[in-house]
Amino acid sequence: MLRRVIFVFFLCIGQFVFGKEQRIVTLNTAITETVFGLGLGEFVVATDVTSISPKAAAALPKVSRNRSLSAEGIMAFKPTIVLVATGDMSKTVVQQLRKAGINVVQIQQEFTAKGAFRFMQEIADALSAPAVGKSVVERTKLAYDRVIENIAKENQGKKSPKVLFIYARGTGTMSVAGKGSSLDAMIELAGAKNAIQEFADFKPYTTEALVQANPDVILMFDFGASSLGGKDEILKMPGVRLTEAGKQKRILVMNASLLVNFSTRLPEAITELHKGLTISMAH
Repeated sequence: MLRRVIFVFFLCIGQFVFGKEQRIVTLNTAITETVFGLGLGEFVVATDVTSISPKAAAALPKVSRNRSLSAEGIMAFKPTIVLVATGDMSKTVVQQLRKAGINVVQIQQEFTAKGAFRFMQEIADALSAPAVGKSVVERTKLAYDRVIENIAKENQGKKSPKVLFIYARGTGTMSVAGKGSSLDAMIELAGAKNAIQEFADFKPYTTEALVQANPDVILMFDFGASSLGGKDEILKMPGVRLTEAGKQKRILVMNASLLVNFSTRLPEAITELHKGLTISMAH
């Protein structure tokens, strides 16, 4: 109870300092979720197409119909500050926005727990709400530590399942997650092992790579699984039945933004993935 009172107190201070006149545009799903997680969602006037969480963010206007960003499309919402992931906006657009008097803050995302806490605090600092950020980070870290401790206890003496993440937008657009990707990090935090160790980031999906990886579980985003026709159709894909995951019908489908954002919902994401893997391996 006391912790909640302190958090609300800091939140009020942050909103007082921040000021009602501010207008935020968020151009990344993790950034958007963090701003709302800090209790500053009411100041967001527009987001990008990837920002579908929380529901209040999904309902906001989008700066474009695709992932391309233009200064004109952003300036149409008269923002005072634009938050964007490092590398997602061209130098030209950044210069145009700054020339128009708009504060552009570029934030680097790192797919580790430490990186997630820093990410959250940097966003809070950029929005003149450092005390709110500190409170939210501390609360998230406590939850994270509990989750990791519980997973370690549960997995003691057990063999870590091999998980293959497949990104899909229909059968024509499929890739698998290698080392260093956000999914690789999330799989490891959930107490499992990425089935792909031969390369970094994402590479095109092939039947040969699937069979060679021989995962215990195939992990997919909800929209990806739907684009392939659902679990039954995935099991019919070439090579799937040759893997342990295919033989045991272990296709795990999860919410995309929950898994990749590495922000305020990180403990929840790790918990849900671990839970899903545990249930899958029990069959």
